[in-house]
Amino acid sequence: MKGYYFITDAALSKAGNVSDVTRAIEAGVKIVQYRNKSNITAEMYAEAMAIKDLCARSSVTLIINDRIDIALAVDADGVHIGQDDMPYAVARRLLGDNKIIGVTVHNLDEATDAVGMGADYLGVSPIFATGTKDDAGGPCGVGLIEAVRCAYVVPIVAIGGITLENADGVIAAGADMLCAISAVVTATDVAGEIRKFQRKYTLS
Repeated sequence: MKGYYFITDAALSKAGNVSDVTRAIEAGVKIVQYRNKSNITAEMYAEAMAIKDLCARSSVTLIINDRIDIALAVDADGVHIGQDDMPYAVARRLLGDNKIIGVTVHNLDEATDAVGMGADYLGVSPIFATGTKDDAGGPCGVGLIEAVRCAYVVPIVAIGGITLENADGVIAAGADMLCAISAVVTATDVAGEIRKFQRKYTLS
């Protein structure tokens, strides 16, 4: 799968997560990650369920960030976990073999561990400096994408500080998909901004 990987961010969004996902699907995204760090569980479930319905109608893959309970409750396609989240082995035991599990990695050692455990894809992050995630850490640059791509065939999603201006280098380094949260969800025309990134893959 190639193209734009959409991640929600209610704190930055102008119209809200459900509206943003609607626009993202209109723009042709094939995978949505629902990330919500602030709502209580009942509100997260309701919002995730609404997003699941949108994704299901358009055959879009739904990934839940971190919250395995929410993923199970809405029967999402999988989860994305970070280095400080639920251990991969536990997540896999809870979700079963047929669900997708993506893992965030910040260096080649973490990538090696994640691939060895069986991660379905890697979120390589942060590529550039970003203010979207407080605990993102220092930027790893496109060099880490290149190193992971040389070592493994696992799909790579690049995230962190990506803009239309630097996206070409990210794609050239070997990222199968990329995400530019603030560049998209803060825009008045969310679908239009996503299409600009999608075209980068069409032209690459």
